[in-house]
Amino acid sequence: MSWFISQANAQEPAIVPAEDGHAPVDAVGTTVAHEGGGHGGAFPPFDPSTFPSQLFWLAIVFIALYVLMAKKVIPQIAGILEARAAKIAGDLVEAEKAKADTDAAIASYEASLAAARNKANAIAHETRSKVAHEIDGRRHAAEAQLAAKLTDTEKHIEDVKRIALEHVSTIATETTEAVVEALVGKVSRDEAIAAVAAVSASKH
Repeated sequence: MSWFISQANAQEPAIVPAEDGHAPVDAVGTTVAHEGGGHGGAFPPFDPSTFPSQLFWLAIVFIALYVLMAKKVIPQIAGILEARAAKIAGDLVEAEKAKADTDAAIASYEASLAAARNKANAIAHETRSKVAHEIDGRRHAAEAQLAAKLTDTEKHIEDVKRIALEHVSTIATETTEAVVEALVGKVSRDEAIAAVAAVSASKH
């Protein structure tokens, strides 16, 4: 607005006071009418005589602003928007990749955990089976060893009983011989054995 006012002031002719009481004249020698006899000038922006210059400068400013916006501002804004869009797209791609990697890692961890659990169950089952088989083997071996010892013991007892019975029979026969010989006289060994056998048979 100040520019238009200055332009209007520049276009108005400079008034030079007249000498010797004559009417004032402008810079080019034109006589200026007295204020009482003339009319006041219009506001410069609304003065129809200044419309062409105003439209001219408006067109120049508009074109300059348009060229500035088209050549510098809009490309910069477009570049910024494209850069931001590219960065957002890259971030989304990286996020999707990270999500895929995370899902793959979780799946691998779960698979490894399931495999380890299955392996542990298999090892535990194998260990239980092995321990049970070993315990059964040791039990059977102990039972067999105990049965063998029991058989040997029974055999030994039978041998001891047989030997003891033989000694008892011998002692009984000798004792019978001595008693009979002291009572009735000397007897033969066969008679003494027969007498002991008869006594033993009568007891059974």
